[in-house]
Amino acid sequence: MEIQKLKGQNAIVTGGNSGIGRAIAIELGKQGVNVLVNYHSDKEGADEVVGIIKQAGSDAFACQADVSSEEDVLAMFAGMKEKFGHIDILINNAGMQKDAPLHEMSLDDWQRVLGVNLTGQFLCAREAVKQFLERGMCDKSKACGKIVCISSVHDVIPWAGHVNYATSKGGILMMMKTMAQELAPRKIRVNAISPGAIKTSINEEVWSDPQQAKDLLNIIPYKRIGEPEDIGKVAAWLVSDEADYITGTTIYVDGGMTLYPAFADNG
Repeated sequence: MEIQKLKGQNAIVTGGNSGIGRAIAIELGKQGVNVLVNYHSDKEGADEVVGIIKQAGSDAFACQADVSSEEDVLAMFAGMKEKFGHIDILINNAGMQKDAPLHEMSLDDWQRVLGVNLTGQFLCAREAVKQFLERGMCDKSKACGKIVCISSVHDVIPWAGHVNYATSKGGILMMMKTMAQELAPRKIRVNAISPGAIKTSINEEVWSDPQQAKDLLNIIPYKRIGEPEDIGKVAAWLVSDEADYITGTTIYVDGGMTLYPAFADNG
């Protein structure tokens, strides 16, 4: 039987109803974590994840919240504390895209993406840290608290037609490092995971089409498209005591996409 390395800890996974967030929430549940599964509009998806986590032997509940809303975030963390007590793990995963060429992008689409992808992570991290510090150290973990910011390879790779999205991910990179620097003396670890191409609904039209999938593999040296579970397993390890000496680091889970594959044959 697999040892549950995170048993008895409590987590919030934002955007935990689908895709990468779903895989992380389920993997944490398998590792003994009680999970608040946050969702914005897909209650059915969140409830399904809750059911899977409970079948694995952990507790879970779904919580609707728009992470870009301070009021919603405060209510979500209050619900977390009421249900499970203090939080041990925050997975800042909720994100969105609203794509357009720069000269056609509306201010609303710019602000909405930055609001969810960047401000949402700030708000959730702030409230998690308040609870970490209020509780202090405990015997469940070597750290006082753990935060993982889910970013993207587009924190370092420019992406034409997606300036709002790429900007939000670049912002996560520096926000994560700054939080890690500030919080390390308080025994709070902050890291990021930057996925490459992962089979989720947001890009299904690409990986489900044989020709587009073939073209995509040209920029993935490892020659496969990632699965959400690839991210889930890394996230669960990153919040475990096995990774206790890691903070302020981004792990790129991308099959080598950030290795500039166009230069593999001398450019």
